[in-house]
Amino acid sequence: MRDIKQRLSELNDILKERSFIKDRNRGGELNFYIFDYDPEHELIVRDFINYIPDKYNYEGSEIRAIVIDLYEAMIEILNSTKVTDKTILDLIPAMEEKDGKDRLSRALKPIVSPENFNKLISKKTEGYNLVVITGVGKIWPFVRSHNILNNLQNAIESLTVIMFYPGIYDQHELCLFNLFKDDNYYRAFRLV
Repeated sequence: MRDIKQRLSELNDILKERSFIKDRNRGGELNFYIFDYDPEHELIVRDFINYIPDKYNYEGSEIRAIVIDLYEAMIEILNSTKVTDKTILDLIPAMEEKDGKDRLSRALKPIVSPENFNKLISKKTEGYNLVVITGVGKIWPFVRSHNILNNLQNAIESLTVIMFYPGIYDQHELCLFNLFKDDNYYRAFRLV
């Protein structure tokens, strides 16, 4: 894999191209992209991602970018779901201690479903045309990236989406952390 700083520089050049955001007609394909990278470069990639809104969200810019961290989105979903007078997030420590991690994971799956992420992301992206998704590794194995992308197809099909992926994407398969086969996904274009 080429040098990460060079690849991020090339990605920045792509973002500056007018056609990147405007070109919505790719023969029926979505404007979904995956920027895969070696997990050892996580901190460099995070710095780049943090810079995207500052760089592009100014008056007169054709790009209106929002960064959505899937872990933060998961916390928001858990914090907004109440059982009696407590949120699910409040109940997690006691549930884990009492029932263990496996049972907790099974109990949380319906709450942190791709559909609930979908609703939250759809609400947050209003007024934006570039959605940057990060935090894929932080929510694994609760939520899988291919499920997020599959469900987002219907919700934000008119937006450009870039998922930053700590692992390998070969246009067919996702392999998280270069170790765990996530699943097949072929509707996104690999960036740089």
